[in-house]
Amino acid sequence: MRTATVLDSENARLLAQADIDGAKTQSERNRLGQFATPPELAEEVLRSAVALMSKSEAIDFLDPGIGTGSFFSALLRVAADRVRTAQGFEIDPAYGERAQAIWRDTELRLELNDFTRAIADDHGLSNLVVCNPPYVRHHHLASDEKVRLQRLASQRTGIMPGGLSGLYCYFLLLADTWMRDDGIAAWLIPSEFMDVNYGQALKEYLLDRVTLIRVHRFDPADVQFGDALVSSAVLLFRKASPRAGHLAEFSFGRSLLSPKTTSRFSLEELRTTRKWTRLPLNGRARSKQPQWVLGDLFTVKRGVATGSNEFFVLPESRAAELRLPRSLLKPILPSPRYLATDEVRSDAHGVPRVDRRLFLLSCRLPEQHVRHEYRNLWDYLQSGIAMGIDQRYLCRARSPWYSQEHREPAPIVCTYMGREGTNGRPFRFILNDSKATAANVYLMMYPRPILAEILSKEPSALERIWRMLQDLTPDQLMSEGRVYGGGLYKLEPRELLNVSADAIVSTLGDLLLAKPGDRTLFL
Repeated sequence: MRTATVLDSENARLLAQADIDGAKTQSERNRLGQFATPPELAEEVLRSAVALMSKSEAIDFLDPGIGTGSFFSALLRVAADRVRTAQGFEIDPAYGERAQAIWRDTELRLELNDFTRAIADDHGLSNLVVCNPPYVRHHHLASDEKVRLQRLASQRTGIMPGGLSGLYCYFLLLADTWMRDDGIAAWLIPSEFMDVNYGQALKEYLLDRVTLIRVHRFDPADVQFGDALVSSAVLLFRKASPRAGHLAEFSFGRSLLSPKTTSRFSLEELRTTRKWTRLPLNGRARSKQPQWVLGDLFTVKRGVATGSNEFFVLPESRAAELRLPRSLLKPILPSPRYLATDEVRSDAHGVPRVDRRLFLLSCRLPEQHVRHEYRNLWDYLQSGIAMGIDQRYLCRARSPWYSQEHREPAPIVCTYMGREGTNGRPFRFILNDSKATAANVYLMMYPRPILAEILSKEPSALERIWRMLQDLTPDQLMSEGRVYGGGLYKLEPRELLNVSADAIVSTLGDLLLAKPGDRTLFL
């Protein structure tokens, strides 16, 4: 195609994309994982991929989730004279039919079909596969569909994806049989696979089945998709077994063609690096392993998931107005944004001395008992039923529906998500001197028996430990957690347990009668 014609088609594509996106709700597109690749990024991806091919090699192109054709359009801008064949799949007719019309005078053969149900033997194999697959989370996949995809991936690659894998994981694995040996692939996918357990299947594929050439991770604060808070990465690999001594390049920040930093790592280093998002920021795949981790000192549980905070968590004045039984109300910490300090003091009754005093309604009494003994509470519960609170997922799974998880007050709680903000600290450790429990916006830290024994003899040690937790660097915490688009960081309980506790143990001195690495006393 002539350059002018390509540009005209790209303009038509952008208009079609905007029209279709505008006709769908945000929730619908989130559920279907439909987030179009920006044209500038698409062109960078194609330039990077084509540069790995021989300049004289004709291109047989495949995009398994083509949408309106962002990558195909970029291919025409980058190497139109080398395109021999091109094929794409799109399951949504709203996008696919418009794309068919836009690209009808090109080499592109676009099928309105589910790529995961197509058979590669019916088509020519490709030497260039480029895709931004649908970002459909596992909970939007039906159980039988998950089983089908898992079996199919296992049959085609010998790798069994985990049950929490998103649809993009299956797309990448299933595309293997569509690739010609020595072909090049470029995938734009969420970077979360680098840190989570279900990402192990993709790592196995990238390290053992193909030659991983490059992983570029965009800065989480620089969201690539304006309508999706997802941190993105580009994978470039060749369908060939890796050679001995092969080094894979990891880059970070700015753009794919001009990254902020770049380093190379051996495949062995990558196999022993649990979280790939640490690369290449610390310059090495394996940082010094701590002798102690927080899991040696604490157990960690997520706070209470009520199923409806607006119903079960009440301000003190509202609980009094409803005349709810005080015995069934437990103090609960307010959301972190309402805590001006990281030290929560208590009144004589164990209620936090904070401006926003809240109480959790927690009742395990059967309905008949409540109806006869606590009429005000019964009336309030009936109002919840009228609002459908009892039919919400968590409430429906409980018996009775208004009962709550039991979470003892924890002496220290940690916010489980946040952004770096102005102080560069996405997570806060809060010393809780009250009898308040916490909601699931917090991680609750309970001392293990040996630490509890130390604290019973030396209560002042708790504040020292808390201050040491506050001194943990953001990098120490963020490297164990996970990051999402817009610079949103999260820490799961297991991830917090893996944070180094070396500095804390050193402050305990002779109070801790254990040698470095001797964890038997904590079990």
